[in-house]
Amino acid sequence: MMTGRTQENLGSVTHLGKHTEYPDDYSPQILECFDNKHPDRDYFVKFNCPEFTSLCPITGQPDYATIYISYVPDIKMVESKSLKLYLVSFRNHGDFHEDCINIIMNDLIALMQPRYIEVWGKFLPRGGISIDPYCNYGKPGTKWEGVAWDRLKEHDMYPEKINNR
Repeated sequence: MMTGRTQENLGSVTHLGKHTEYPDDYSPQILECFDNKHPDRDYFVKFNCPEFTSLCPITGQPDYATIYISYVPDIKMVESKSLKLYLVSFRNHGDFHEDCINIIMNDLIALMQPRYIEVWGKFLPRGGISIDPYCNYGKPGTKWEGVAWDRLKEHDMYPEKINNR
């Protein structure tokens, strides 16, 4: 019995196994999803994206960050290559750090309707200050709505160590 991913059970996933064409600007339509094979179980999926780049909307200078995306899938899951291409699409996009993080979360919610999701941007300092926006979402009317509030109110309660960038 074959239990791995096949083109048949990946559905509309189109980026895998093809030459990669990188988008020139913000491209939420590039995101793709596939069916969660374990929708009866709560579990986290975490992406660490250490090469995120966007542009300052005022100066046009590049901003660099590690983006952490953690989510509990419901029926759909994001396909990782499409996520990589989507995140690359921010490299010529001008927006503030906080906006980028919220846009990423909103696009992933629209794509997958996860039970829970959080997105945290750890931006490198520019001008002597770093900005680390965090946002999250729990599906309304579920236990994950309460988890979202609890994680938000307790988020980043402990001081950072200088070596964690």
